[in-house]
Amino acid sequence: MIPVIIGVADIKNRSAKPEDAKEPATLMLESINAAINDATKSSATGAKLRSSIDSIDVVKTWTWPYSDLPEFLAQKLDVRPRHKSYTDHGGNQPAKLLDDAARRIATGESHVAVLTGAEALASLACCVKEGKMPPPGWTPGPETESVTDVFTPTGRELKKNIGGIHSVGAPIHIYPLYENGFRAHRGQSIEENHEESAILYGNFSEVAASNQYAWNHGLKPETANSIGTISKKNRMICFPCSLPIFQIEGHYPLLMNAFNTVNLGAACIVTSTEFAKQLEIPEDKWIYPLGGAGFRERDLFWERPNYFESSAISQSLDKCLELSSLKSADIDIYDMYSCFPIVPKLACHHLGLSITKPEKPITVLGGLTSFGGAGNNYSMHAITEMARQLRAGSARNGLILANGGFLSYQHAICISNRPRRDGSQYPDSSIFNTTIPDPIPPMDLEAEGKSQIETYTVEFGRDGRPTLAHIVGRLSGSNHRFLANHGDEETLHRLASRSEEPIGKIGRVVPDSAGEKGQRRNLFYLDSNARL
Repeated sequence: MIPVIIGVADIKNRSAKPEDAKEPATLMLESINAAINDATKSSATGAKLRSSIDSIDVVKTWTWPYSDLPEFLAQKLDVRPRHKSYTDHGGNQPAKLLDDAARRIATGESHVAVLTGAEALASLACCVKEGKMPPPGWTPGPETESVTDVFTPTGRELKKNIGGIHSVGAPIHIYPLYENGFRAHRGQSIEENHEESAILYGNFSEVAASNQYAWNHGLKPETANSIGTISKKNRMICFPCSLPIFQIEGHYPLLMNAFNTVNLGAACIVTSTEFAKQLEIPEDKWIYPLGGAGFRERDLFWERPNYFESSAISQSLDKCLELSSLKSADIDIYDMYSCFPIVPKLACHHLGLSITKPEKPITVLGGLTSFGGAGNNYSMHAITEMARQLRAGSARNGLILANGGFLSYQHAICISNRPRRDGSQYPDSSIFNTTIPDPIPPMDLEAEGKSQIETYTVEFGRDGRPTLAHIVGRLSGSNHRFLANHGDEETLHRLASRSEEPIGKIGRVVPDSAGEKGQRRNLFYLDSNARL
């Protein structure tokens, strides 16, 4: 069997009124019905396609807890699928679901597969603001009566480990650690790196402004200047910047972070060419999944080999192209996941594409800041939009890179308006979805002595002032790795400066005198003579 995508759809609920609040399941159902209409020419054909659904995969929603969301959707669609799944959290999941569904179609395990996901965080936020919780009419589920706020990945409680001891471990910390490491590895100045990020996201904003399904569609696009300039509306989150607080350049301000308060849903329908012919779906609507692959880094960021590359990104891209019988030169359009600039940067660097002036489009949506974060489901929208562009014939082959966690999980998939070149069966990539076994340095929970900064980031308060530095360092004698916070104000402000390159700088690390041994923070001082 040859798998093909036959129907795609996106749904956007732009209203901010509590009375218009649609829960994620409603957005998913609307997306599925729209995808069925996209695939078929008549109500009779649509009814036949609907009744043939035997697989429902749902991307886990951040917005609302459900007892059994795939079964809930199946009942609403009046189908009895033999395959149902509800994913774990992770932005890699949409690409993985398409890869898995295409394999099941190819082997005959599934006949018609539905993939869907949605978020309604904007509606949930307005209901919280109006004190209407739980939102009227939303489906009751486990713990829904106690839901009183809006989920955010940056608001999750840090685990009680070495990361939690040092108050580090959220996405807004870890992605900047990589951005700094990648910048220093390439020999970029802080200014050059920031300008690169601002141009990249300015380009993405223009794409989103012209996409009818984007949250920011129709709005004036942000520019490299507006994205790169720190202001009251674009405050610093993490990374170095220098005083004065406003009207300066900095790194990872608000407009370089994913914007998740959206109401967006999407769906994709996959079947075989044989059944598509039976339904008389025109072949110019068929989009062929060619192959996919996924790899993952170690979950704990301090147990990774370095902070200037992602083996999971590189290997996912390489294996995806190999299994699809393509080379990077064969790809006409990309959508690189972009919760933070470092993800498309690492992918472009590996593929030899320019980050600021790529010769091929590297996003079809406009990124998680301008298109909308859509929780774990962003790349489902990339699948639907890329399918539409491939149908239009302006491109032949596309590649989607979907990222999850803290640069943790990657899945890449190629889709095309042509079948696999050699006519072979869809490849099974499940054996590759494994952790990269790269060697890692030993880790000291409590560290003391002369040391060097491997990478770092700095948190900023709402007033734009630096509040806390996070350092990943190496002990000079043993080369063991450690985590630390800044030890004094001088170190904090030097790390927050845009004129000094901290990576590679020598200092001294000592355990905090306060706290129980084994549970103490490490404190790093750039001035090796300070407070010893």
